[in-house]
This record gives sequence, structure tokens and C-alpha cells, in this order.
Amino acid sequence: MLSRTTTPGTTTPGTTTPGPAVPGRRTFLVASAGAALALGLATPARAQARPQEKSPFGRYGSPSARLTERTLYVHPGGLGDHTTVQAAVTAASGAGYTLVIAPGTYRETVAVSVARTEMTWIGASGDPRDVVVVYDNAGGTPKPGGGTYGTTGSATTTVQADGFTARSITFANDFLRADHPEITGTQAVAVKVQGDRSAFVGCRFLGHQDTLYADSIALGTFARQYYRDCYVEGDVDFVFGRATAVFERCHFRTLNRTDLATAPYGFVFAPSTALANPRGYLVAHGRVSSEAPDAYYKLARPWVPGSDTTARPMLTVRDTRLAAGTDAVAPYTNMADAYPWQSQRFAEYRNTGPGAVISVPENRPQLSPREAASATREAYLGDWTPWKGC
Repeated sequence: MLSRTTTPGTTTPGTTTPGPAVPGRRTFLVASAGAALALGLATPARAQARPQEKSPFGRYGSPSARLTERTLYVHPGGLGDHTTVQAAVTAASGAGYTLVIAPGTYRETVAVSVARTEMTWIGASGDPRDVVVVYDNAGGTPKPGGGTYGTTGSATTTVQADGFTARSITFANDFLRADHPEITGTQAVAVKVQGDRSAFVGCRFLGHQDTLYADSIALGTFARQYYRDCYVEGDVDFVFGRATAVFERCHFRTLNRTDLATAPYGFVFAPSTALANPRGYLVAHGRVSSEAPDAYYKLARPWVPGSDTTARPMLTVRDTRLAAGTDAVAPYTNMADAYPWQSQRFAEYRNTGPGAVISVPENRPQLSPREAASATREAYLGDWTPWKGC
């Protein structure tokens, strides 16, 4: 893996310097099923229907019993309308399509363009471990036509359309630094979300560096996003971007790094909220756990990108349990000294756990009860109410 020494003037989240490497815990995505079970990581995604099921699409119909004319079925073995997710997205040439995705590991990159609005993806089994969309591009991976992919281009899945919803799906990028010591641009995005009114319910986001890119389609556009009952893991800046995003009842997991001798191993959040946007990231009623030693992770650092040097990153973490892996004494740090975290919009409220203990008050800005009354999903998402019916 790589160390994450912060360099003054850094404008890309997750900037790293080379170091020795070891495989990450997500090798189950590229290992055999036996190895996956031995690691105890997850049930391998299944490409076949369970014996007790009449259809690999469960209660969501099938190509012969289609729920609606705009429902498309994806099955890796050919039992659906398409064998890849991208083929189904391409076929959905208008608004309001639903993709029912059968259990399987879909090794591909997928892009949902701005024209494909109000699209829904459903993992047919209801278990996100069963439906995995994964690829392994990194920012520094060479492109076939020359150059490299960059952070945005590394994304396994890119969603630009408004009104996108995903349920019970795993989005992953299984690029491993250990496998590619020649690559220094190790940002490897599992999903980049840019559309307004984007919702993810019961999903998993797996990666190491820059796992979940919660962003917007353009600098002056404020995109609202909602994540509920989701699991996100990584090490460096693994939730980042300029969206207005609410993470409710989500679990954030920081990974161990045996290649580094000292803290910090990484950073959970790296928001890049535009100055004009009154709402950035809100984390509520969740938890941050860790595989790493105590106090080896920072909760956040602000990202002020070169494309928006006036950004004023915003993060509020409230009513959330912070495990001992979070540095309670100094949970925030700078990505670039020119933009100190103390000048940004970072705050907490009623957090619990050993990582939430306030020993140095000036290092942990707290909301007052009056301020906390406006730090809610309703205030952040306005007239959009995705939590109803979740």
C-alpha cells in the first residue's frame, strides 16, 4: 500500500507517496469462493438461483412475466434480457426504467448518462452481497488510447442522471496497490454519483482510496443524495465530493494497513462543498468502526480542489458512534495547509463511543441544540423525501 503524507497545496483527495504494499481485505472479489469463505468476508455472489426460488429475479418477475414494460432483467447466465448491467442501461433509452439484477459478480464499468433519469436498480435477492458490480481501474491506470484514467475515470460505476435509486447492490473497486507498485495514482472509485435526488438503500461500497465519490454534475449545481442503511469501507478519503449528502444509519469501516508504521492510516470523509452551498455532508445515527489500532484514523479532512479554490467543505456528524479507531484527540487534519480545517464547516453533536470523547474541546467543534435543530435530513433534502417507504 501507500502512505498518505499530506503535501501542502494538495488539490486531489487521497494524495499519496509510494511505499511497500500488501493486499487489502477485499481480495474476495478476485479470489476463489473457497478463499473468500476462508477470509470470512462475505458470501460470494451467486450467479444461479437458489433451489427454493422459481426465478433468479425473486419477487420481481422475469422476462416472461415482466412487472412493467420498463422493467429490464439482468442475469450473467443469460436468463434475463441482458447479461451485463451496462447493456441493460444502454437499452433503457428513456426515463423511468427499472433494472432487476440477478445474483452475480458483474465485472464491468457502468455509466448512467444524464438522459436516463428516474432509473432504479434492484438487487433481486435483497442481499447486497449477492449482486456485485466491480472493476479495478485506478487514477493512474494507463488508458488504451494513452494517458491515465484519473480519479473520475477510475469509477466502476458513474451516475450522472437525476432521480437514480439503488437497492441491495454492492458497488466495488478492487484495485489493489500491492498488485500495481508501478502506479502512483491509486485513487480507485467504486461509484461516482453526480445526479440530484440520488438514493441508495441497503447498499455496500467497497474500496480503499476514494471509494464513494458523492459529487454533483457541475460546480454550480447542488446535488442532493441520500444513503440509508449502507456500508462503506476504505482507508484514504473514502467518502468525498461536493454533494449535499445525508448518510442515515450507515456504517463506515476503516481498514487496517500493515504497510504503515505510524498513524494516521487515513481519513473517512473529505468533503469539497462549494462556498455557496449551505449544506454539505450530514452523517446521522450511524457508526464508524475500524480494523486498525486505536486512534489511527482521522474522521475527516477538507478537500479544496484546484477547480474550486473557494470551496468551504462542510461535514456534520451527529448521534453517531465512533469506535476507538478514530483519533479522539485530533479527529480532523488539513489536506493542504493553505486551507486549515478550522476555517471549514466541521461540527459534531451528541456522538458516542471512545472515538467521540472530547479531551481537547478546540479540536472538536460542537453544535448547540439550536444549531442541531437544523442539521436534519429534512433541512438538507428540502422537498425531496426519499426516506418515506425505505
